[in-house]
Amino acid sequence: MNPYFALPLLVVALLVAAAGFAAVTRGWVLPMNRRRVRSPRLYGWGQLVVAFALCWQLVFGMLMSDPGTRMLGTLSGGVMLLAGVIVMMAGQLTRGGRRGGGMS
Repeated sequence: MNPYFALPLLVVALLVAAAGFAAVTRGWVLPMNRRRVRSPRLYGWGQLVVAFALCWQLVFGMLMSDPGTRMLGTLSGGVMLLAGVIVMMAGQLTRGGRRGGGMS
């Protein structure tokens, strides 16, 4: 992995982790996501999993020299990334039993 690609990836992972930590501890979500997120803590856990998966892929992409280990590490990082995105999507689902006052 190219170091010019690794440094921005690390910065993105740290920013996602900071947003996830804020959502888990305080229930705070970035303003652009506030309207869609119904469960901030669950959404924050998903962000933390995504940040961990990005760091996992970074470690296996940069530090491992064995091609088999590198492939398994990045594949498992991709699976973790997908799991984190699924958890984030679950935090955006609307709660059941809610009645809207709109025209239907």
